[in-house]
Amino acid sequence: MALAVQSSTLGTGTPGASRSNLIKVMVVDDSAVVRGLVSRWVGEESGMEIVARHINGAKAVEDVAKSQPDIIILDVEMPVMDGLDALPALLKNHPGVKVIMASTLTQRNAEISMKALSLGATDYIPKPDSNSGITTSSSFRRDLIARIRSLGGARQRRPVQAARPVTARAAPKPAMRASPIVRTPSPALRNTGAASAGGDYKLRPFSGVPPRILLVGSSTGGPQALVKLFTSIGPEIGKIPVLVTQHMPATFTAILAKNLGEVAKRPAGEARHRELIKPGTIYVAPGGYHMRLKSVAGGAQIALDQGAEVNFCRPAVDPMFESAARIYRSAILAAILTGMGQDGAEGAGLIAKAGGSVIVQDEETSVVWGMPGAAAAAGVCSAILPLAAIGPKINKLVK
Repeated sequence: MALAVQSSTLGTGTPGASRSNLIKVMVVDDSAVVRGLVSRWVGEESGMEIVARHINGAKAVEDVAKSQPDIIILDVEMPVMDGLDALPALLKNHPGVKVIMASTLTQRNAEISMKALSLGATDYIPKPDSNSGITTSSSFRRDLIARIRSLGGARQRRPVQAARPVTARAAPKPAMRASPIVRTPSPALRNTGAASAGGDYKLRPFSGVPPRILLVGSSTGGPQALVKLFTSIGPEIGKIPVLVTQHMPATFTAILAKNLGEVAKRPAGEARHRELIKPGTIYVAPGGYHMRLKSVAGGAQIALDQGAEVNFCRPAVDPMFESAARIYRSAILAAILTGMGQDGAEGAGLIAKAGGSVIVQDEETSVVWGMPGAAAAAGVCSAILPLAAIGPKINKLVK
């Protein structure tokens, strides 16, 4: 029975589907319940299959080169070898595999998951804190399957060569590939909910007004991208406030804010309700709250709310963009980084309509080209740039 299996290499998936086209998934978790449920969920989905499931990281490291998964769901806390210890070896033994860290929402696990992202994990997902919670959580199942499908689609579009197994502990550094500014729509959009515009993307001119605020939105792959971006723009953002919305739970957003402040060498923290925003400060939307701006005497202040999810997210990028567009209009500079879905595209349209400027990360350097791809397809962007070029462009515009 599935729930009794501790470690195994197997194949389950859509009957009759071509295995070469399936997204191949490995589950690594010491909980038999989790291994069984995730295996069943994946098996019930079209276009994906379980190729292996293991009780600890050591067994996964031994098997990953043989099983050749596209996606690994990796638990943080396990006996023998935990997720953080297993991660570098998994990435070495099977280069290019996408690893989703799974952990309950404790401060320690959040810190470990954020550390794993810096070591090469692609994404993370918070688990309910009990087996019964996992069994009954439709949102956990929905979010997990969405991540597998989105990351698996990107993995299949970017094949990598297999390498011989090794045991080195250091994670590989991903290569950064350049990309043209104006791109032709690709199949990526069909896998992320973004609509293709047909032909090359139309770019808008940048605003002639100096930016008075910088807004940044991101999701899957965002924490790594944000660290790289803020490392490069930290010295230049002393004259404007910076607001960041990253799709993350509450425990994670506090750690993200701390990390961004450290690399940018600027004051940073989770935004507080009714806080007056100040130049040179980084405000991160707290998990579970939309972050909007409200005009007040003397400037603008943060307005947090727990309203309905927008684009299945809270915090969402669109509320931040929409509220800022009403206040700053042509003095807005916004950036949309890697992420699945299309959050931010509608708000980017309002920024463009108000005369502001929007930069999006290109497909080649995005983990998932959903959010930036949707904005590009809508024709509301002034530039589509590789991640390494976004920081210098922001610096030039701010100067």
